[in-house]
Amino acid sequence: MVTTVEEIDGKLVVTLEGEMDTVAVMDAEEILKPLYNTGGKDIVIECGKLVYIASSGLRIFLSILRGATDGGYSVTLRHVNEEIKMVFNMTGFVKIFNFE
Repeated sequence: MVTTVEEIDGKLVVTLEGEMDTVAVMDAEEILKPLYNTGGKDIVIECGKLVYIASSGLRIFLSILRGATDGGYSVTLRHVNEEIKMVFNMTGFVKIFNFE
């Protein structure tokens, strides 16, 4: 799995590529942990190349969302494929995240 974070137009943009399985989550969390406190920026998570997400990956998404909303910032998930969106539907996360 490839995880990148960059600032674009004043937002933190996270790009996730590959499978966010239990093993990959450990590496991804190290990269994404600073986003638990956004530092005053909205976050966009680009999921166009994310093909799988484990429950531990959902936990990371939720931690990012909590940190952002506690600071008054937003988290938007972009280009989520149908399989990943089905996981968000089953867990109820579709109701708490913004999708583009």
